[in-house]
Amino acid sequence: MAKLVKNNFLAKTGKARAITYTISDFYVLFAEIDIEVYFTKDPDNRDVLEYFNSELFEVLEKVETFSAKENGLLESLKQEYQANIASISPTLYKKEMERLTIELSWKSAQIEGNTYSLLETEKLFLERESAKNKTKEEATMLLNHKDALEYLLQHKNLAEKLNLQVVEEVHSLLIKGLEVGKNIRKRGVGITGTAYKPIDNEFQIKEYLEKMCLLINAKENGFEKALLAIVLISYIQPFEDGNKRIGRMIGNALLIAHNACPLSYRSVDSIDYKKAMLLFYEQNNLSVFKQLFIEQNEFGVKNYFR
Repeated sequence: MAKLVKNNFLAKTGKARAITYTISDFYVLFAEIDIEVYFTKDPDNRDVLEYFNSELFEVLEKVETFSAKENGLLESLKQEYQANIASISPTLYKKEMERLTIELSWKSAQIEGNTYSLLETEKLFLERESAKNKTKEEATMLLNHKDALEYLLQHKNLAEKLNLQVVEEVHSLLIKGLEVGKNIRKRGVGITGTAYKPIDNEFQIKEYLEKMCLLINAKENGFEKALLAIVLISYIQPFEDGNKRIGRMIGNALLIAHNACPLSYRSVDSIDYKKAMLLFYEQNNLSVFKQLFIEQNEFGVKNYFR
């Protein structure tokens, strides 16, 4: 039992004969789960947290998302990124940022079902030529990603203190011209592939978005801030559409504000991304998405601005 307590699997309370052991908050968040086995069951046959967990924010306040080893890796990657961009010419920096922008826009849109290829996205951005047999909405979604990331790069300190206005502002850029409401939704939404149901009251949605901002602003680690923004915005689902997109973009805003490399997600499999996010919705388990986040930080530093 002592070993389980030491490794944060159990929480110990009381003394002597009054000692009790409970599963720790840390274990719930970071327990290793075989995601392939987990998703062999259909959505309605999985044992899930069906409704929004209002206690999750209190749990996240208490724990540190990354281990000392993980923090060391992420900080070394940030230093490598800063050294890389300091050593290249402004022309090469601009070219590399254009490449990252194209690849982020393509992958983020692909996760949402956009059918543009990477080469078609590049042509759209560089030549303003839409792909044949693709919808106008798909091109608009991609170009909105470009506009949003460029806006974040122009206002690098935008998310230094995150608030609801910043979230809504960036969301407006991402859904421009897509017939999606700009404001916090007033009705429930369903999420494909899961029995999890986000809160449907607009006042509660606003309350938890503000709690999220307070939680993120209270954290000191820029990587932790970014990870929490990505998963919590997606979990709250504050808007009619574009929730995972705005989560990824606010995550990048926080990385940019803390001088880290923005994530393109280029090497992520779309299904793997969705599974990692669904696991957080259904079990409030961050283990798989955290690993994805770390891997994408490493991918970004090793593949851009070199």
